[in-house]
Amino acid sequence: MTETVPRPTLEAVAARAGVSRATVSRVVNGADGVREPLVERVRRAVEELGYVPNQAARSLVTRRHGAVAVVIAEPETRVFADPFFALQLRGISKELTSHDNQLVLLLTEGRDDHARVARYLAGGHVDGALVFSLHLDDPLPGLIQGAGVPTVFGGRPGWSDGTRDAVYVDSDNRGGARDAVRLLAGLGRTRIGHLTGPLDQTSAADRLDGYREVMGDVDPRLVVESDFTPGGGERAMRELLDRCPDVDAVFAANDLTAAGALRVLRERGRRVPEDVAVVGFDDMLPVAEQTDPPLTTVRQDIEEMGRIMARLLLRRLDRHTTDAAITDPATDAVTTDDEPGGVILPTTLVRRTSA
Repeated sequence: MTETVPRPTLEAVAARAGVSRATVSRVVNGADGVREPLVERVRRAVEELGYVPNQAARSLVTRRHGAVAVVIAEPETRVFADPFFALQLRGISKELTSHDNQLVLLLTEGRDDHARVARYLAGGHVDGALVFSLHLDDPLPGLIQGAGVPTVFGGRPGWSDGTRDAVYVDSDNRGGARDAVRLLAGLGRTRIGHLTGPLDQTSAADRLDGYREVMGDVDPRLVVESDFTPGGGERAMRELLDRCPDVDAVFAANDLTAAGALRVLRERGRRVPEDVAVVGFDDMLPVAEQTDPPLTTVRQDIEEMGRIMARLLLRRLDRHTTDAAITDPATDAVTTDDEPGGVILPTTLVRRTSA
């Protein structure tokens, strides 16, 4: 019968390193205030002993689980087909990993999933939630608020259910749209169409507003609603050409929509940019650099949005761990800065050959 070897303890690491238990706790939990020579001694002792922190014991002290839920209010088929979500998840994952937190991904295929997600969040499995791709009539914000879980939203909130003070991260969608349409107008284009995103999402609504701010009293036939997908872009571009055969420029609400529009323009024998100039939104390199021709687009830093969302949530969690700060020196890094309501990141116009 094989004898079970006991797990190394915090006290064993302290004895091996010749420091106090509190010092080991601070180093293991990533707290500041320990001199570098002592940090190296503790790390060496951890490696030599094969010490692994006891997450259950740590949770009793800090009341933290070291896990964050990422809730995407879209079906699985959309999430894994759109590189936008991969970029945002990459930024979130990098930030959480650097703070020794695990990412728990929750997707909503339909309204039946909302109660399931709310129950999971209320069940004490995670410390907080990052939520994005919400729609205006989505009940998730209210359900999450009812679960009492600290939350940061991706995208400007557009709902009115008591979460108006929500913390969120977004890009300057209106400003980016204005830049795109001004570029097209500056090229002498006068019949500039817009293929929107789903207008029950604030990002799409804001980009439509930016388009209208430049175009003024625009012919309503020039605006066609789409859905942020290549197939939606194809359908919307066909409808726009049928409505307005004289269209000479298109601002697409995202790069995938623009990619679909470019395919239809090629099918219809319209040269880009000679006959119809096209501008997208996102600057997702796997899409924008591989379209034919390469896509002029508005760049938003999607990965950085994810990082900032995670950073803001971790800051909120640190601020709420007051009891642990008294008990465990590992939480000395708690910030007292006021939480921002919304963080709006700038956009930039990236010129390629489609406009």
